[in-house]
Amino acid sequence: MHRGWRTGARPVLAVQTRVAEKIWKPHTTVAAVCERDGRYLLVRERIGRREVYNQPAGHLEAGETLVQAVVRETLEETRYRFTPTALQGVYRYCPSVSTDKTYLRFLFRGKVGVRLEGDLDQGIIAAEWLSYDEIVDCRAQHRSPMVLQCIDDYRRNPGFSLDVISEDFA
Repeated sequence: MHRGWRTGARPVLAVQTRVAEKIWKPHTTVAAVCERDGRYLLVRERIGRREVYNQPAGHLEAGETLVQAVVRETLEETRYRFTPTALQGVYRYCPSVSTDKTYLRFLFRGKVGVRLEGDLDQGIIAAEWLSYDEIVDCRAQHRSPMVLQCIDDYRRNPGFSLDVISEDFA
């Protein structure tokens, strides 16, 4: 015990320092890679004044598991029901060195069924099936470098069993 401290007491300076510290937290996102007949499901969306391509993707919401989030986001952005079959990978992306904004993406591979009726999520222009060559050709229009990287990873390896995600702490 430090001199002058009562049992259980904390120094005032340490408490003030912890309160004043900013805790950095990444934005947790999920994304889906779906392939059908050699074509990949992407969304064309408007970000500011740009039209860009991305996998169906979005933020994890409070109370959701990662699997629930990717199923929801894929449906909202494409109107396809998504069934995850594997965790393809985990990606950390920092869009700019001038900000501490960081995205932690959990990428799932899986299958989609029939397309359901309904409106696409706000900002989504269309859900489109593109060949690998078409995706490479439009890479200047990708929302981030993760778009092509995720598809390349999908093509290279089968991903990880969904069992790697704890059911108790998902």
